[in-house]
Amino acid sequence: MVSPTSSTSPVKVLVVDDSAFMRFTITKHLNDYPGITVLGSAKDGREALEMIPQLKPDVVTLDVEMPNLDGLSTLREIMSRHPLPVVMLSSLTSEGTLETVRALTLGAVDFVAKPDNKANMASILEEVGNKVIRAANARVWKTTQRNTIIETVPPARISEKRVRPLRKQDKIVVIGSSTGGPRALNTVVPMLSADIPAAFMIIQHMPAGFTRSLSERLNTTSELLVKEAAPDDRLEVGKILLAPGGFHTVFDENEKVTLNQNPTVHGVRPAVDVTLLSLAKIYGNRVVAAILTGMGSDGTNAAMLVHNSGGWVISEAEETCVVYGMPRSVFEAGASNEVVPLEKVADAIRAAVER
Repeated sequence: MVSPTSSTSPVKVLVVDDSAFMRFTITKHLNDYPGITVLGSAKDGREALEMIPQLKPDVVTLDVEMPNLDGLSTLREIMSRHPLPVVMLSSLTSEGTLETVRALTLGAVDFVAKPDNKANMASILEEVGNKVIRAANARVWKTTQRNTIIETVPPARISEKRVRPLRKQDKIVVIGSSTGGPRALNTVVPMLSADIPAAFMIIQHMPAGFTRSLSERLNTTSELLVKEAAPDDRLEVGKILLAPGGFHTVFDENEKVTLNQNPTVHGVRPAVDVTLLSLAKIYGNRVVAAILTGMGSDGTNAAMLVHNSGGWVISEAEETCVVYGMPRSVFEAGASNEVVPLEKVADAIRAAVER
């Protein structure tokens, strides 16, 4: 495991991008950003892998789409040979979003979507700076090449997935996550058995355009049917709904999904608190909440309601969190019924459902 860097020294960055314009622009902006120093830049993954052991950066910014050695292949090598916090730079194409989601499940800490035109560059560069600073305080783990090969459910089994309507005794499991969440979900979701008598809802902080790729990715690894939530969807046993990026997901009095673009909550949309509060009000002590890795305190207010209503709240242990923010907030508020490491979350969910 690589621990967070000291906040007193500048964050040292290696910029990796095949575009000379982007290398120059990102480097110039990051060098002007307080608390960041760019050690160098690489034009492709191969050059980056040669430079990392020499320069020893704290954070790498990595373009998803590159010649010679693409971003995903480069990330696999970094995580197995020189584990470091990596911020991906992604295009908004369907291929770009898919590759970004794969990168996040393989251990990249965060990502920034590149603008379609240079007019949006200033705000994007500010986001890169913010996320580099945050990434420097994230934990990352060394992986083997074998670990990065994600087991998938055979297509025949995907077509056999069964869902059924919710019954009065069934539980509702809500999983909330942010930074480091896709990797955490990629651990937890494949461990959830299809015979758990519960409906599932996941809220992962992500912008519009990326949650569909995440739901499709998780669906290939899960015994449960995973889909991006849409208006009028219902909670069903055997199914996981994933809150769409850019929208708050709320369940109405008919227990159906409604989506809105009301102001952000805790600076994010979707917010865990918004969805979890709406479900806690409907289902009370039937709700099981699991709050995983992420920055900030989103989920704490709703977790308190779940806890006080007789539901069950699980928070991820500090030692397995990429960022110990959201689970810490829930724990310190006194809302956690139990604290477990990531690899035990699925077992804890099953036990809570069967309690």
